[in-house]
Amino acid sequence: MKRRNFLQKSAQTGALLTLGGLLPNAILAMPYACNTVNADIFFKLSLAEWSFHRAIKSGEMDHLDFAAKAQSFGCTGVEYVSNLFKTKAKDKEYLKQMNSRAADAGVENVLIMIGGEGGLAHIDAKERLKSIEKHYKWVDAAHFLGCKTIRVDLRGGADKNNAAKASIDSLTVLATYAEEANINVVVENHGGFSSDGVWLSNVIKQVGLTNCGTLPDFGNFCIEKDKNKKCLSSYDMYKGMAELLPFAKGVSAKSRDFAADGTEANIDFYKIMKLVKESGYTGFVGIEYEGTLLSEEEGVQKTKDLLLKVAKQL
Repeated sequence: MKRRNFLQKSAQTGALLTLGGLLPNAILAMPYACNTVNADIFFKLSLAEWSFHRAIKSGEMDHLDFAAKAQSFGCTGVEYVSNLFKTKAKDKEYLKQMNSRAADAGVENVLIMIGGEGGLAHIDAKERLKSIEKHYKWVDAAHFLGCKTIRVDLRGGADKNNAAKASIDSLTVLATYAEEANINVVVENHGGFSSDGVWLSNVIKQVGLTNCGTLPDFGNFCIEKDKNKKCLSSYDMYKGMAELLPFAKGVSAKSRDFAADGTEANIDFYKIMKLVKESGYTGFVGIEYEGTLLSEEEGVQKTKDLLLKVAKQL
């Protein structure tokens, strides 16, 4: 019943968008001036909204201005964060404004990163169902915005095997729902069991749906942290990236600190982007600056510069 209702809403949304001149496909078909600038790289550049989460949360920057901000860095795609417009998932007028801003900036709405909607790996089936249903509105919102993908976390698991079974169940239900709207459901290595490349790749294999995959993140391979959020146990990032890339429907270029020569202090971007290229991936690579030593603007620019540098070397 939920899927039938969703299809009805999708048809109505499509009609409204067509009448309003905001059909997402029209946005996707727009020529991007910066494509010629980056014509010699094997991927497309997007900007993850989390790069500016401090500015948005403080009120210094408005969420609606994010598309223009991405365009100012020469990015052709935008990756939204649900927590930065969490009360607007069902607000069609607000989503129309987002579509309009993206069209004005000439950028593509790529994905929504979803957080704070419960544990999809929770052992309790009722709790898990609540979490799954909380994600439905974001599938609807992604469809309205013309995004191709939503990113989810696999949280709530305490036992590795039970968490895998619960995750497979949750992803199967959610991806089946999202399939009706032509939306991908991807899992980011985002702590806990999900930062184990073998564990997560096996979960995706077991789900076995073409619209369910991964969002490999360069820097999220900490499996266990202490109460002060210091990493106690981590997974080899290069091994993990290699294991997750075969299922990738997006890639997140995480950066935190930079050396004097412009390289990331703790992540070998060349080594990882070599893995990305060898995997055959040619989609969006999202710039996600998460550091605190530089301003968000400086961090994003340095990450972009580094990505372009290694891409040309490759």
